[in-house]
Amino acid sequence: MAGIFKAYDIRGIYGRDLTEGVFYKIARAYVRFAHLKGGRIVVGRDCRKSSDALFAAFAKGANDEGANVIDAGLVSTPMSYFANASLGADGSVMITASHNTKEWNGCKLCKAGAVPISGATGIKDIERIVAEMPDGEPPAGTGTIEKTDISAAYAAHVKKSAHLAKPLHVAMDFANGMGIAEAAAFAGQNALTYDALFGEYDGDFPNHDANPLETETLADLQRLVRENPGKYAFGVAFDGDADRAGFIDEKGDIVPMDFMTALIAKDILASNPGAACFYDLRSSRVAAETIAAAGGRPMMSRVGHSFIKQQMRENDAVFAGELSGHYYFKANSTAESSSMAAYAVANIVSASGKTLSELVAPLRKYFQSGEINTRTSVPPAGILAKIKEEYSGKAKVFELDGVSIDAWDSEGWWANVRMSNTEPLVRLNLEGRTKETMEAKRDELLSKIRS
Repeated sequence: MAGIFKAYDIRGIYGRDLTEGVFYKIARAYVRFAHLKGGRIVVGRDCRKSSDALFAAFAKGANDEGANVIDAGLVSTPMSYFANASLGADGSVMITASHNTKEWNGCKLCKAGAVPISGATGIKDIERIVAEMPDGEPPAGTGTIEKTDISAAYAAHVKKSAHLAKPLHVAMDFANGMGIAEAAAFAGQNALTYDALFGEYDGDFPNHDANPLETETLADLQRLVRENPGKYAFGVAFDGDADRAGFIDEKGDIVPMDFMTALIAKDILASNPGAACFYDLRSSRVAAETIAAAGGRPMMSRVGHSFIKQQMRENDAVFAGELSGHYYFKANSTAESSSMAAYAVANIVSASGKTLSELVAPLRKYFQSGEINTRTSVPPAGILAKIKEEYSGKAKVFELDGVSIDAWDSEGWWANVRMSNTEPLVRLNLEGRTKETMEAKRDELLSKIRS
């Protein structure tokens, strides 16, 4: 059980770290922590082969603690957030290990209104309650289980974001995961049409890992688009629970996720002028520049869905995009919806008269290092303190998430150095106005991190 309680969710190897007995206790601890006795909890699950057994264990634990379970069945994580809010539930749980390989499973926990529970806001408390809970503890109450199907309601909800100026045909890689559940949002009139790759549920993910952050998983989608020139407006690849999406253009080239943040924000701002839109602090400056040019208020967020959602709520933001491919919409309870992201891209492409590659081309004007990870044997916090001290007198330095250095106006570069939440790693992201500046400052920061 050690190590399964993460910064943003609970996750482990099924049968080793995560068993039905552990999941039963997690359910009881969640109900106890969130004061959900007598309340209604939406519980959905992905297609992993362990998910049904874990659902049964969780439902029994929740019932034995006195909570009522709304069984949402096989759903994507965005659908579980939608169900939480639309059904007026008191909480929700999504049984999934997201993009992890088939051996893994876990859960994402929310309060009412799809407000996430993170390590800082409850997961650590739930871990403590589980650790203190004796085996065989008698039930503290009784609860019910009722089934619901929110597929049609979610599809109708997503379609409200579609404003296609002309029909578009796209390619979608569901990776045998929960993007399949989102497919109903692309059926019927005024909807995107698509050709699907790996559109059958298979919790073994036999074709490739359901993780668009790993660019090699996009190879099949790229091949489909490139072998059919002119057929597809773009391609979309969903991760295992469909709360993240990767995009390729009509040529089969990968579009960086911060560029997608910029384009999606542009579409959202067309009907929400002046609204705030967040981009995570690892994103290219073009994200903020595009948001501002579209009449929005660009705001920088720290990394992590629970932090981003909190910042969005505090600033009444309409949209946020994260470099990991999460796209957050106020219209979906300030939570992710990969399908709404796909429609936003389609709206922009269909209205502009340009291809996606033509829309992206002007955004490719700066030079990024990409995220560079350095494993360290010394405390990462000490490295960050050294970086802060070194640059404080030379540039603007702030600590929204790790240490950020902004020397754009004076020297044409910025950087963020932050710690991993789960490993002894220091992560560097850096961007320069020129390639030479980027490479020089990248090497300079890496030498300080690695010394």
